Amino acid sequence: MSTDAEVIEQSWRDPAAFSTLFDRHAPALHRYVTRRLGDSLADDVVADTFLAAFRRRDRYDVRHTDARPWLYGMAANLIGKHRRSEVRSYQALARTGVDDVVESYADRVDARVSASAAQRDLARALAELSPDEREVLLMIAWADLGYEEVAQALGIPVGTVRSRLHRARKKTRAALGGMNPTDVDEENDHG
Repeated sequence: MSTDAEVIEQSWRDPAAFSTLFDRHAPALHRYVTRRLGDSLADDVVADTFLAAFRRRDRYDVRHTDARPWLYGMAANLIGKHRRSEVRSYQALARTGVDDVVESYADRVDARVSASAAQRDLARALAELSPDEREVLLMIAWADLGYEEVAQALGIPVGTVRSRLHRARKKTRAALGGMNPTDVDEENDHG
């Protein structure tokens, strides 16, 4: 199987090859964006992310074999344009306990489970994080990117990723009564 870098390189000569990158990463990226912004905006953000990636593919650094950080970085910029919507959805979840995203992805099998107090507390904590802290925490927790990948995606040093993640975890842990908001070990660097 070709690496993402090889696919992008191939797309320089054969633009249709870029569809392989879409097939590989669009489903996970869509789930991530849906969790951040909800279903109504996810399709547009994912489409815009891949359109931007296609247009910028000639500038991709092929030394990076995995394009996920590049794609999530572009998605982060687009999500940033919808920050108010994201914060409003977390605030609504904190108030009501109803998470439309979880319901749609869990096939609405027990909607009452998604209305738990811990979920409300987490939504409240996410709404109160700074945009930079929220971005790092959710890329680690929901997109399953490592510290190096988040740094690459956001164009910041790994140390900044670590400090933002530390602050975000501390705040969310306090909101959740001491429970860790991610299951990622702080010493684990994924990559």
